[in-house]
Amino acid sequence: MNLARFWDVTTATAASAARPNFGNVHYERLETPAQPLELYEFEVCPYCRIAREALSALSLDPIIYPCPKGGTRFRAKVKSEGGRYQFPYLVDPNTGVAMYESADIAQYLFRQYGAGRPPWFLRQRAFAVSTSMLASAFRPGRGRHVVQSHQPEELLELYSYEGSPFCRIAREALCELELPYRLHNVPRRSPARSGFVSVSGKMQVPYLRDPNTGAQMFESADIRRYLYDTYAV
Repeated sequence: MNLARFWDVTTATAASAARPNFGNVHYERLETPAQPLELYEFEVCPYCRIAREALSALSLDPIIYPCPKGGTRFRAKVKSEGGRYQFPYLVDPNTGVAMYESADIAQYLFRQYGAGRPPWFLRQRAFAVSTSMLASAFRPGRGRHVVQSHQPEELLELYSYEGSPFCRIAREALCELELPYRLHNVPRRSPARSGFVSVSGKMQVPYLRDPNTGAQMFESADIRRYLYDTYAV
């Protein structure tokens, strides 16, 4: 492992340690949405992390619309529909609900699709925000600013779960390149894991599928390299 890769993994692991095991384990889900939820966010945002943790804990598979600073593809829609540039922004086409505020998003997701009450690490707002800010501080330059890219015709697919440091590295690249994707959350004890293994051949994340090129791969470093080589301008 070269020095750059070592530092990359070390800081990503430190970010995960700041929110240990949050979004890594499946919680009971009572309903599966017929249409995928949509989340407008950017990776380094501490509030966006809290919303992603809730989605991961329920093994929900949203469409992610990355909105890094300087991005032009999706940020304007958040302003036009919600009235302001604020993230995260959740849209649920199944119920017509659209909302800001990570705490409200977590409560809504568990009320609508889970057993009713979010786990403590999402309920305790001061704790959630402070530790999520700490996690962001370990990776301040990743998943924040846009890199010019080509827009793919079809959505990419990423199998991931929120707390994994290696999944974070892959999501950061997707965010920086402003590439929309279907996020398949497969935390521990998730009922979606068996279906994932049937697709990938083994239980390892992150796993990227690109229907535009037919590419399929594990390994965060390979995924980042592929995304930049394929889509960066």
